[in-house]
Amino acid sequence: MTRAVLSLGSNLGDRLVHLRAAVAGFGDAVRRVSGVYETPPWGDPDQPTYYNAVLLAEDPAAGPYEWLERAGAAERAAGRVRDPRRRFGPRTLDVDVIAVWGDDGEPVLGDDPELTLPHPRAHLRAFVLRPWLDLEPHGRLPGHGPIADLLNTGEAAVDALELRPRPDLALESTA
Repeated sequence: MTRAVLSLGSNLGDRLVHLRAAVAGFGDAVRRVSGVYETPPWGDPDQPTYYNAVLLAEDPAAGPYEWLERAGAAERAAGRVRDPRRRFGPRTLDVDVIAVWGDDGEPVLGDDPELTLPHPRAHLRAFVLRPWLDLEPHGRLPGHGPIADLLNTGEAAVDALELRPRPDLALESTA
């Protein structure tokens, strides 16, 4: 069985609908979903704010590239169009594979340009670390250490001050 941490973000259209659809798209693999945080844009400040969340998933049949394919399928279903000129530009949905653990419980490490594990900038991104911490208070980002420590030091600590929890928003359907 593999376990994955995936980051969800949206800043175009109905952001909450896009996040909910992504969670639904992962189906029975979903184990836990964080609350929603509203965050300033990262990398390109001239765009709307994001809604961000983290999803913990497990699937005995999914390897790292299957998680990546599922992430891409969720983005395509949300109408995501990639603009190579705006790497950090606005998007209907962004799903990043943050970390994957194999059957043996060991983290999967890799530096393939298509999928680097763990995600190469996750340790800098409070919008990934904070929701993940809500789900796993003792969680660890492979190669970087405890999530709580990463949020209390360095760039992620500064960015964490700008996160706004949105307890009024839930990713489970209200219907």
